[in-house]
Amino acid sequence: MENYLSNIFFALILILAIGFFTRNIRKLIRNIKLGKPIDRTDHKPARWKNMAKIALGQYKMVRRPISGILHIIVYLGFIIINIEVLEIIIDGLLGTHRVFQPLLGTTFYGFLIGTFEILAALVYLAVIIFWLRRNIVRIPRFWSKEMKGWPKKDANLILYFEMILMTLFLIMNATDVPFQQAGVGNPISQFVAPWFSNYSPEALHTIEQAAWWFHIVGILIFLNYLYYSKHLHILLAFPNTFYAKLTPKGELNNLEAVTKEVKMMLDPNIDPYATPEEGETDETPEKFGASDVTDLNWVQLMNAYTCTECGRCTSSCPANLTGKKLSPRKIMMDTRDRIEEVGKNIDANGGIFKEDGKQLLNNYITPEELWACTTCNACVQECPVNIDPLSIIIEMRRYLVMEKSAAPQELNMMMTNIENNGAPWQYSQMDRLNWKNE
Repeated sequence: MENYLSNIFFALILILAIGFFTRNIRKLIRNIKLGKPIDRTDHKPARWKNMAKIALGQYKMVRRPISGILHIIVYLGFIIINIEVLEIIIDGLLGTHRVFQPLLGTTFYGFLIGTFEILAALVYLAVIIFWLRRNIVRIPRFWSKEMKGWPKKDANLILYFEMILMTLFLIMNATDVPFQQAGVGNPISQFVAPWFSNYSPEALHTIEQAAWWFHIVGILIFLNYLYYSKHLHILLAFPNTFYAKLTPKGELNNLEAVTKEVKMMLDPNIDPYATPEEGETDETPEKFGASDVTDLNWVQLMNAYTCTECGRCTSSCPANLTGKKLSPRKIMMDTRDRIEEVGKNIDANGGIFKEDGKQLLNNYITPEELWACTTCNACVQECPVNIDPLSIIIEMRRYLVMEKSAAPQELNMMMTNIENNGAPWQYSQMDRLNWKNE
């Protein structure tokens, strides 16, 4: 009867954990869909290749070898070790113990668990190095202004989580007496087992069961913690790299309505009422650019949720390196925070957004940050999961220029000169070609 109660209790915990996770994932999808539609389903072979190379293969991570190799160890170790979670779930639901051992055979099963133990030890070591780099060495990109408060706590909490889960896994194996006596699959736990040599068999069983429970409950807590953490990229890196922009990084999208106006200015013979060509639209957008998250497209919102807060973008940004306020990482963090605020507003008002007097522009991101950007694409190039902060910056600058006429004075002068003189400089059109005679 006691075993049945334990199995029922485990099933309830599992159902609650998966239910809460599903609820948060639905909320995440709802929030991302607040963005405007955009078609990113073309060139599927190239998109699958990007996902396999960048998200699965960690290609861009190893450009910085130390952090890249350590990340691959943690990534592979954590994913592969959690294959054992399947066995733990079956054991928890059926009341069995190491259900895969008789199915796979002692030798092969021992090889698998032994591999998991080695990976667990490597993950533990890598996580300690990550913690030292972040908190003792204090690498500058982890100590920017936007990394104070929750972002700093979140980064450390996830490291503590991983250390605890790896420790519990090894203790669970070390205190499993029959497993240790078999001498197969315990390359690491055999050195942990002597720590418990003075305990009775009953005490060892209790410790093993406690480690088992804490390990699986810890994994379920970690699963649900992802939504509130920067480590949501564990799930979103795959779709994010798949739907990333494939066009050259320096290519900016043109607004069709503006392009049409320019064509008509340059060629008076163009019929303004002509039927749009294939792929074009005759509609003028309700708003030029973006002032809030709902003006951005859904891929840009997914970018914000995928941000790992690693700071590679900001540490490569020439504007940031010269002391300007722009931080591409902060752009993504602010966008995500605003999406969350809008989502909570919708939840609190029965599924409808109630105007809150805020927007992404000014309340989160200042014009000074936006105009500091040189559009060099360094942030896009450096991001290990193909996030595009520049696209958000460009949309918000479009809003400032085209809706608010709020461009910096230097830019306004340049545009006025182009309009009046056909060139960015303050020369008359008659003098434009004088440079040829010099």
